[in-house]
Amino acid sequence: MKDLVRKLRKYEIQIRKAIDAQLQGDFKSVFKSSGLEFDDVRAYQYGDDVRSIDWNVSAKGHGTFVKTYREEKEQNVFILLDVSGSQALGVPGLQKMDIGKEISGILALAAIKQGSQLGMICFSDTKEKYLKPGKGNEHAYSIIKTLAELQPASKKTNIGEGIRLALNVVKRKSIMILISDFIDLSYERELIMLAKKHDLIVLQLMDRRETAFPSLGIVPLLDKESGKTIWINTSSKAFKERYLLPYAENQEKLTKICRKYQADFLPIYVDQDYAPQLVNLFRARNRIMKRSS
Repeated sequence: MKDLVRKLRKYEIQIRKAIDAQLQGDFKSVFKSSGLEFDDVRAYQYGDDVRSIDWNVSAKGHGTFVKTYREEKEQNVFILLDVSGSQALGVPGLQKMDIGKEISGILALAAIKQGSQLGMICFSDTKEKYLKPGKGNEHAYSIIKTLAELQPASKKTNIGEGIRLALNVVKRKSIMILISDFIDLSYERELIMLAKKHDLIVLQLMDRRETAFPSLGIVPLLDKESGKTIWINTSSKAFKERYLLPYAENQEKLTKICRKYQADFLPIYVDQDYAPQLVNLFRARNRIMKRSS
């Protein structure tokens, strides 16, 4: 228990330092909604936009009515974190899993600070952990504690299943932050559904060895998800075509989907400081919000 408390304390200090030093000012409106939600109907007045007419109500024969809206004051935020075996690549402390947990903790504290409702789903090829939306510092720290303690039951990946879990749980339009390395197949349909229904932010965690693996000759490689060790000639053309090329193609596909369906996309290398990259991402979001409001 003492080791756990010490780990949590170190984790909390790292997150707070990142927020206080670099992120606090730029997160001013990150989790504030610029959207509108239906409020009521009123009688049509000359000059009203005909597109706002509620035809169902007007069809009852009591006059023509238009829909009225009010600004959403409170925003739901959900973090979807991939905790499958491929996330455990690299040196402990700098693994994709570690960086994903840190970023989730930072975003949790930032969202809570803005008064947002915050929930979280951790997934592999199944649901690993679900925390229903809540508010306040105690809720944020319970999320951080959950992340620090989490030991996934499965090492396999099914991003589509993780997204389906979110779509089934989260009915109201929310800010969805999906954090994964996206080393998987056949998740495009679910990703598009998520982008259409919610305000989606995609953070792809990357290790340079996955995109530019050195030519080391024949070496043993451990598959984190199957637990099997295979001998591979890393200098061969076949290795690059079978492993490295599909990875690049997968990232290109992910980028195109996010661009087409207006989801924010940020690739994050684990050996880089991710805080400035997050700052730039949310600055851009804030500028777009201001232009559209």
